[in-house]
Amino acid sequence: MIDAAERYLRGEMDEKEIAMFEDLRKTDPEIDQFVVEHHLFVEEIERYGDLKRFKANMYDVHHSLKETGEIGDVKPKEKGMLVHMWDRYRKVIAVAASIAGLTALLISGLVMMFSPKAPISDIEELKKKVNNLEVSTKSQANVLNDVKKKIEPGTPISFGGTSFLIDGKGYLLTSSHVVSDASQVFVQNNKGQDFRAEIIYNDVKRDLAILKINDQDFKPLINLPYGIRKSASELAEPIFTLGYPKDEIVYGEGYLSAMTGFKGDTMSSQITISANPGNSGGPVLNKNGEVIGMLNARQRTAEGVVFAVKSQHIFRTIDELKRLDSIQNIKMSTSSSIRGMERTQQVKKIEECVYMVKVVMK
Repeated sequence: MIDAAERYLRGEMDEKEIAMFEDLRKTDPEIDQFVVEHHLFVEEIERYGDLKRFKANMYDVHHSLKETGEIGDVKPKEKGMLVHMWDRYRKVIAVAASIAGLTALLISGLVMMFSPKAPISDIEELKKKVNNLEVSTKSQANVLNDVKKKIEPGTPISFGGTSFLIDGKGYLLTSSHVVSDASQVFVQNNKGQDFRAEIIYNDVKRDLAILKINDQDFKPLINLPYGIRKSASELAEPIFTLGYPKDEIVYGEGYLSAMTGFKGDTMSSQITISANPGNSGGPVLNKNGEVIGMLNARQRTAEGVVFAVKSQHIFRTIDELKRLDSIQNIKMSTSSSIRGMERTQQVKKIEECVYMVKVVMK
């Protein structure tokens, strides 16, 4: 695969090979991700080589100017020995530094290539830290009298996020990092009603987790208003989201700004929108009411640059989940019943399927 990627990047393949290789990249996200990472790795190596050559040329010019007498030779009293040692052993030091630098880059590249997709320092996960805030009856002041609370007052809630139904029987999708190390998980609907939920599948690599509401007070839905889109989205496509960065559901809108995520990550896409901690796990929908992804992170150094796991990977996670005999079959719809509706009407139907996630840590 390394040889094929090298030939592809150097333009050494013929047209037939290029077409076959690009088809392979489209059908296998892991191979596509490998090519992107290898390309970045090669670019880093080339930049490092250019820097070393530039430094060597600068030294040669400086040495030539000293020999012709065009510049003077500064000899500090206490540093003469250091300058002498550098002139004598600079080539050995340069070779050693080159080897050390290349080794560091190779190790870094291999770690990037084979390690799970952990959050990068420039990326902020959008789960909400609650700082062990205890649930009180005051936070439920606006809840209807017949709503039953499932979280006892005094329970420490550590993290929060968003989730949405992918099957009316109570199966929810959220971000893996929202529910990591959870001992208990609760979800709350837009009416303020809490339900007990459990993690039935956790896909750390794709940052996806499947929750199941196991609560007698939950009423299953026959049909969901939105569908999950299987095909790729279009660049500049208008999108909107619903999530829980605060204690009530929040609407946001923007557009698809790049087909890949941070540093060319093919599992996600980049969208331009306002997002805050608590938005992780929220659905990203197009104007037809189709889910095209799930919010999970934003870039710290750029305003409005947010990333979402593509909906195609939701299907791949569900396919893996279906192989587990003990799990009830999940049926995800690809059709949307809110296509053509005004946005306010779409939101009214969707918000009933979007839940706040409340995590009690181990």
